Amino acid sequence: MPTSTQLSLHVAETPESMARLAAELLIERCKRAIDDHGTFSVALSGGRTPTLLFRLLSSPEFQNCMPWEKVLFYWVDERCVDPDHPDSNYRVARDELLHKVEATKFYRMRGELDPEEAAQTYERLLRQHFELGPDDLPRFDCILLGMGEDGHVASLFPEEEGINIKDRLVVDQHIRKLKSDRLTLTLPVLNNARCCIFMVQGKEKHAVLAKALNLLGSPDLPAQRVKPTNGELIWVVDEQARRG
Repeated sequence: MPTSTQLSLHVAETPESMARLAAELLIERCKRAIDDHGTFSVALSGGRTPTLLFRLLSSPEFQNCMPWEKVLFYWVDERCVDPDHPDSNYRVARDELLHKVEATKFYRMRGELDPEEAAQTYERLLRQHFELGPDDLPRFDCILLGMGEDGHVASLFPEEEGINIKDRLVVDQHIRKLKSDRLTLTLPVLNNARCCIFMVQGKEKHAVLAKALNLLGSPDLPAQRVKPTNGELIWVVDEQARRG
């Protein structure tokens, strides 16, 4: 069966308008998924950019735009810390979005466990929730992603082995340059999503964004290797990231 990735780029004037555009795209895909199969599965990332989106979605203007009881929240990656730790991706989403919209169906990565055990536990959870066979991949309705200045995505970093792992859904990694233990979904999981939405802001991301958007270039950045099979790849960026 032929495969294809539907690519689109949206440029917003400010980080705030970028978050608004991402919210509208997310709401549209939520409605589409619920109409099709009754729920909306979304995997969340950490970092400052998604926080803008979380705050907007929980605002009075947007909080009634999604049927939160039908939204299933998962995580793209997590730092190996307790859930109340300031660095926890779960904590940010919990405080800025989940508790404010009274979401009840969220499934965090357990960063407080031994990293290998935490990765295996989350993989088992995904296999159970998505009713997967031994060789199957989960198909998220939407995965929200950011991109680092080095082109990393999720916790898949250049020069780290995790980006090349194909036989796992979730892996634990020690990121040497950050001296940080992480949990992350693997590239095959990202590329099996119905939709991946990248959010990128700031002039410091301009050079790496230009490289990531060069589809004909050598795919040496993890972000360049995100190409959902039979899915959408949406880049939502602000003017500073696009123009420099």
